[in-house]
Amino acid sequence: MKLLARALVITALLLFSSGSVLAEVLPSWNDGPAKAAIQGFVKRVTDPASKDFVRPEARIAVFDNDGTLWVEQPMYTQLAFALDRLKELAPKHPEWQSNPTLKAAIEGDLKAVAAAGDKGLLELVMVTHAGMTPDEFQKVVTDWLAKAEHPRFKKPYTELVYQPMLELLAYLRENGFTTYIVSGGGIEFMRPWSEKVYGILPAQVVGSSIKTRFESVDGKPTLVREPALNFIDDGAGKPVGINQHIGQRPIAAFGNSDGDLEMLQWTTAGDGARFGLIVHHTDAEREYAYDRKSAFGHLDRALDAAASQGWTVVDMKSDWKTIFPPAK
Repeated sequence: MKLLARALVITALLLFSSGSVLAEVLPSWNDGPAKAAIQGFVKRVTDPASKDFVRPEARIAVFDNDGTLWVEQPMYTQLAFALDRLKELAPKHPEWQSNPTLKAAIEGDLKAVAAAGDKGLLELVMVTHAGMTPDEFQKVVTDWLAKAEHPRFKKPYTELVYQPMLELLAYLRENGFTTYIVSGGGIEFMRPWSEKVYGILPAQVVGSSIKTRFESVDGKPTLVREPALNFIDDGAGKPVGINQHIGQRPIAAFGNSDGDLEMLQWTTAGDGARFGLIVHHTDAEREYAYDRKSAFGHLDRALDAAASQGWTVVDMKSDWKTIFPPAK
């Protein structure tokens, strides 16, 4: 009887341990095709006996940021930052009132700002992000994030990251992947906080940028951010940015909008096992529901392409148990 009891205890412990390990894999994801596809891909590329095995140094995974890793409604977070900074600086720049886009932004007319398109957004970035050193800009960003709150959720933006995606980032890294952000957002806007929030080092952030010049001030070498565009890391620019910054074609890409289409196409067109995933925002109650008609995070062509390309589409409402991390 003692031997039987011991055997039962050991069996129970083994089962409990096994269940705990299984439960820790993407715990905020509901069981279904999306979760199974992720785990199946990771298993194939990490199993040395698999024909799809990929060496760790080639396990590159790239993630869009806005709408893929954190909230992008009712506007991109960096746009909210630019608008706040514009209003703060406006009293010193009365000439901005003669610019229709800047005037609309100062007055809070978001429809007019959105209607200005990429050109209008670039104008906002040029006047609010330049004229300082990278260190000074990093402090401005860090200070703003420490006090800014999302208009709907009344929380800091860095707390409105997607818990299922945080788990996915960790899961991939545990399986030998190197994870990168590849975003249309500003590279120096994201780098100050990417490691703390996502576990992604500043050197693993690829994004849009403005020009920077070197100069000597009182004999001290200095970098100064200029009001001129350097590179737009969006749409067709994303594969170019990946090639320039990373130097390897990823084997997995994660996005949520048409701005990620070319990144997904280029990633999944490579040889060997490939994985593409689109986060589809379908949960108006817990977050937002939007796709084809949205001014921010517009998802149309990429959604249509997903079926023919074999990409996994995450239905936020049904695939995710929770959206944001637990309250601190």
